[in-house]
Amino acid sequence: MIIVPVKEGENIEKALKKFKRKSEKTGVIKEVRTRREFQKPSVTRRKKMQHAIYVNKLHQSED
Repeated sequence: MIIVPVKEGENIEKALKKFKRKSEKTGVIKEVRTRREFQKPSVTRRKKMQHAIYVNKLHQSED
């Protein structure tokens, strides 16, 4: 649970910014997205491999 202390008279936008920053640091949103839908380990490995091949091709084309 994320708790953001808000001072009296503090702007709502600032408090919201603090909340977003804190939630980003803790990785809550990223974890929620990964848990939303289960992927088989084989699918995850395949996607990782395809990404690695893509990045490798990009680096080769730059040279």
